[in-house]
Parts: sequence; C-alpha cells; structure tokens
Amino acid sequence: MRTHHKSTVLAAAAVAALSLGLTACGGGTDTGAKDAGAASSSQAAEGATDKGTGAAAGTADQTAAKSGSGSAGGSTAGGATANGGSGTKGSTAGSSTGSSTGGKTAAKAPACAYGDIKVTAAKADEVPTEHIVLTATNTSGSACTLLEYPLIAFGPIQTAKDVPAVAKSKPAAPVVLQPGAPAYANVRIALGGVDEDTKVVKSFNVNLFAAAGPAEGSIVVKAPAGGLAVGEAAAKTGYWTEELRNGADEF
Repeated sequence: MRTHHKSTVLAAAAVAALSLGLTACGGGTDTGAKDAGAASSSQAAEGATDKGTGAAAGTADQTAAKSGSGSAGGSTAGGATANGGSGTKGSTAGSSTGSSTGGKTAAKAPACAYGDIKVTAAKADEVPTEHIVLTATNTSGSACTLLEYPLIAFGPIQTAKDVPAVAKSKPAAPVVLQPGAPAYANVRIALGGVDEDTKVVKSFNVNLFAAAGPAEGSIVVKAPAGGLAVGEAAAKTGYWTEELRNGADEF
C-alpha cells in the first residue's frame, strides 16, 4: 500500500513539474512573441516615421527643387532679359544704320549749284499775265538739295530789286532733286493793273541758295515769247516745292 502511494505521489509530482515546465515554456514563448511583436511594431513605427520623414524630406526636396526650378526660371527670365538687351543693341544698331543711311543721303544730296540746275519760265494761264512758274530741273548726274527759294533779279543783278519770298509757301523740308527731277516756284510778276508801272523783260537772272547763304553763279532764264511785263513793286516769289499747292502757292 505504501509503495503504491509513493508511486502515486511521484507521478503527481512529475505531472506537476511537467505542467510547471510547460507553463514556463509557454509563458516564455508568449513573452518572446510579444517582445518580437513589440520590436516589429517599433521597427514598423520607426520605418513609418522614417518614411514620413523621408516623404517630408522628399516633399521638402521637391519644394526645393521647385524653388530651384523657379530660380532656374528666373535665370531663364534673366536670359530673356539679356536677350532683350541684345534686342536693344539691335535697335541701337538699327538706329546707327538709320543715321548712317541718313548721313549717306545727306552726303549724296549737297546743295544744288547753278551748274547743276536748268531753270525755265512759263506764263500762268491768265490774262493779263500776273504770274509765271519757274521749273528747276536737275541736269547733273547726282541728287542735290534745292534750298529756300529762287533769288530773282528782273534786270541787272547789281541794280535789280530783290524779289521777296512768301513765307506761307515754304515747304516742311527742302526739296531733294534726283537727277532729271523737277521742282517748281510760283512767281508773281505784276498786279495786272492798266496804270501799273511795269517794264518788259526778255530775260532775267536766278541765283540759288547754298547752305551758308546765296550761292555763287547766276542762271540766265529766257522769258516766254513776247517777254514779261514786270512790275517790280508787286513782284513776289514762292519757295521751291515738288509741286504747286493750292493755298500755299496762291498769292
């Protein structure tokens, strides 16, 4: 009976020990799993944090990149501004070219000299004759500028009365005559009165203007057929113009 009791006690003790061992092992495993899970969660959290940080950094980098792009855009704009500067240079070059061209034109068109011009006179279509039209034609081989108005002397140059110019007939700019081109001046020679003091002129002299004043040399102009009855007190001349104008050349 005692032997059986001992065996029963020993068996119970072995079962208890085994249960305790299993409990210890199970507890260790659960704790280990929990520790591993916690570690994994911690790592995941850290990874998420790192990813978040990385994403934030990436966003910051992208923002910086965008800012950099903006800067690059600014640089491009700067380049465009620089190109605009080049455009300004082009404009300057254009201005220089224009000025140069103007200079060349001016160089090609000095004041017409008496040897460059042929002057003819024609009576106006009126009775009695009160006006004549002078036509100046460039007979030289190059352009010249016909300045001011014709300096007319109806008689000997030394004693003839100067024929005044009519201010309203002055054009905006002097006439530049190309070779073979004409210019005109309307000239009043009389008032057409019966009792007017006139003299018959078969020819008269025309001088031109130079840049500094009256030019040297006179052009002798033949009067139209029958001569001209000139009243020097009434005589006036218009300026040289490319064509006779209503109003400006009526006096």
